[in-house]
Amino acid sequence: MFEIKAKDNMGRVGVLKTKHGDVKTPALMPVIHPRKQAVDVAKYGADIVITNAYLIYKDEDLKAKAVEEGIHKLINFDGPIMTDSGSFQLSVYGDVEITNKEVLEFQELIGTDIGTSLDIPTAPFVDREKAESDMEITLERAREAVEFKKENNIEMLLNSVVQGSTYLDLRRECARQLTKLDADLYPIGAVVPLMESYHYRDLVDVVMNSMKELGDDTPRHLMGAGHPMIFALCVAMGCDLFDSAAYILYAEDDRLLSTRGTYKLENLQEMPCSCEVCTKYTPDELRAMPKEQRRDLIAQHNLHVSFAELRLIRQAIYDGSLMELVEERCRAHPALLEARRQLGLYSRDLEKYDPRSKKSAFFYTGPESLLRPEVIRHLEKLREMPKKRDLIILPPTRKPYSKFTTGKLGEFYIYGEQHEIDLDDADFMVLDIPFGLIPLEIDEVYPLSQNDSPKTRDVDSIEFIEDFINEFVEYYDQVLIHSRVIKDLDIGLYDKYESTEDIRYAKDDVKKVKAIADYQFGVGAGEALFTGNINIEKSKKTGKIRHIYDGKVLIVNMRASDSYLILSKEGAKRLHNKMPYPQNRVVVNKDSEPFALDGKSVFCKFVVECDENIRAKDEVLIVNEEDKLLAYGKAMLGACEISQFNTGQAIKTRKGMKK
Repeated sequence: MFEIKAKDNMGRVGVLKTKHGDVKTPALMPVIHPRKQAVDVAKYGADIVITNAYLIYKDEDLKAKAVEEGIHKLINFDGPIMTDSGSFQLSVYGDVEITNKEVLEFQELIGTDIGTSLDIPTAPFVDREKAESDMEITLERAREAVEFKKENNIEMLLNSVVQGSTYLDLRRECARQLTKLDADLYPIGAVVPLMESYHYRDLVDVVMNSMKELGDDTPRHLMGAGHPMIFALCVAMGCDLFDSAAYILYAEDDRLLSTRGTYKLENLQEMPCSCEVCTKYTPDELRAMPKEQRRDLIAQHNLHVSFAELRLIRQAIYDGSLMELVEERCRAHPALLEARRQLGLYSRDLEKYDPRSKKSAFFYTGPESLLRPEVIRHLEKLREMPKKRDLIILPPTRKPYSKFTTGKLGEFYIYGEQHEIDLDDADFMVLDIPFGLIPLEIDEVYPLSQNDSPKTRDVDSIEFIEDFINEFVEYYDQVLIHSRVIKDLDIGLYDKYESTEDIRYAKDDVKKVKAIADYQFGVGAGEALFTGNINIEKSKKTGKIRHIYDGKVLIVNMRASDSYLILSKEGAKRLHNKMPYPQNRVVVNKDSEPFALDGKSVFCKFVVECDENIRAKDEVLIVNEEDKLLAYGKAMLGACEISQFNTGQAIKTRKGMKK
C-alpha cells in the first residue's frame, strides 16, 4: 500500500496506493467543501483531496446524491479522496449528531478511499485530565473502527488519529497503542492551534514524539497543515501528507501564500511569484476585480505555490539536500528558526533514517547545521575509531586535505606531558567546520570532503569546535596543535612544542583503506578485509584509488563519488568471517534463501533480523538464520524501515554466493 522511493533524514518520497490511483508523497490534499468548490484543484497539481463526510451526512440533498452517485461524482474529482469524520465540528461545537460506527458506515457507503474514525481533537495546553480522557475515547473509537473494518471486509483505507494535546508522553502512548491496531494511515491531530499561534517549537515536540512510536511502513498525515512555509520542516520530521483549506480561506481574505509567509493584497505593489496569476495580473488589477473572480485567482496562486514547494521538497530528498532547504525556509520567521533549533534535540532520531551517502554536498548554512545527523554521526564514529598514542591537529587546507597536506607542517603547541613524538604512533587530523576533526586517512569519505562552509566562522561554530577538541584530546597522551589552530580558536593555554625532527604527514594507501573500512563497517573491518599481498590500483586520470586486490583477487572497489568501499565476493567473505554477528548483516528467512543465493534482490517481508546500525545505501551482507553467507548488496532502506515494511525492496543484491 505504501512504498518508499527516496529518503533524506526522516523525509521520504513515497507512493501511496489506493483504489482510485497512486499518490506520490509528500502530498497536499486540498480541502474541498461539498457545496462550495470554486477551483479545479486537479488542474493545479492535486493528486488527492479531502472533504468532510459529516457535512455531507447532515445535508439531506448532498447525502442522497453521495449515496446514489458516490463521493467522486459529488465533488467532481476522479482521484483518491480522503474524508474527515466530523472531528473538526466536534472540536468547535462540542458535539456531533453521528456515532463512530455510523460515520464509518457512511464513508464506506459513499465510496471514500481513505476514511477516518471519530477521534476527539484535544486543544493544546488543556489540563492533563481532559487530555487523557479524550485520548482514551480516541483510542477506543480507533479500535472499534479497525474491528468494524475487519468484520465487514471493508476495502476503504482507515485513518487512526494520534491525539494527546501537548503532553508528549500522551502523544507517544497514543501513537504506541494505535500502531498495534494495524491501521492504514496515521494522522497527527489537533495541531492547527499551534500553527495558528506560531508555536512551531511545540509543533516539533508533538510531531517528533508521535513519530517515535508510529510505524515507518505507513504514511503519516499532519492534519490541518497547509501553509507552504512549514512543509519542508514537517517533511524532514517524517510527515507524508498535508491537508488544508488555507488556499481558499486565505484567498477569501485577499491573502497570498508564499514560502516566506503571507502577503496581503492591499499591501502589494508587485506580484510575489512567477505563476500564471502573478505574471498575468498586477495587484491593482486584482483589487479592481469582483470579489469571487479575485478569490478564485488568488486561490490558484496559493495552490501553485503550495504544489511547487512540494515538488522542490521531493527533489531535495532525491538530492540529499532536504535539511539545507529546511534551514533556508526556517529563516523566514523567528518562530520557525526556533523550531529548527528544537529539531536539533532530535538529531539522533533523525540519524537512524538518514542515508550515509548523498548526491548533494553538505553545505553549512548556519549554527543549526552543526545539529544535522551527518555531524552527529561523524563525531560518534570518531570516538569509536581506534586511536594511536598521540594526536596532531592541523589547520584546514584545500579539500581533500590529505592531498594538500605535505612537507614540513610548521610550529606546534602541546597538550599533555611532552615526549618525543613517534610519527608512526600518531593520528593526523584536520580541524574542520562543521565536522570537528577529520582524520587524514578518511578525509575523502562522504561528506567529510564533500562539504563547504564560510571562511568567516560564526561564534557558535567556534564554540562547538572548542568544546569538541577539549573533550577529544583526553583520548591521547600527547596532542600537538598547529599554531594556526591555536590562533584561530581560544582552546586554552598550551606550551610551545620543540622537536628534534620535522613533523610531516606521510601518506600510506594501505593505512588509508583500512581506516575507511573501520569507519564504514566498524572497527576491525580494515584488518579483516586487507590482509595478504595488497595491491592498490588507481585511476590514471584522477589518481584516486579505484580497486583493491589481494594479489589478483579483487577485494573491494572504491566509489569515486564518495570514497565508500563496494564489496566484491571475496570482500564479502572476508568481512563475514571476521566481523561478529549481527554486524553488517541482513538475515532472511528460509523461503528467501535460494533467491538470495541466485543474486535476486531481497524484499522487506523476507527479512527476519538486521543490524540496527544499517542505514540506506550501506553495503551489507545477506545471511540466513544460521549466519551462512548467501549474498551481498546495497541497503535501500535503513534498519528501522526494513524491520517494519512488508512490501518493497530492502536490499539491492549485487551478487549471490551460489557457485
